[in-house]
Amino acid sequence: MERKYSELTMRQKIEALISEMVEREIDLEDALHEVEKCFYETASKKYEGNKSRMAKALGIHRNTLHNRMKTLKVKCRN
Repeated sequence: MERKYSELTMRQKIEALISEMVEREIDLEDALHEVEKCFYETASKKYEGNKSRMAKALGIHRNTLHNRMKTLKVKCRN
């Protein structure tokens, strides 16, 4: 019997996602950009677009966060 998604460990969830990306032959660079973009969008929503709080929680400098979000065309969400 398969376990429910909510019962899987974070690693198992990531492995499932990666398996799907490999199966679809998604380019590594594209996959990494998509994951990073989603990561920033989720953090933006949690911290209501406050880049200083986001950067602190993510362990990166605010300017680095701003530049990566600009490069990836991530819009802040409130």
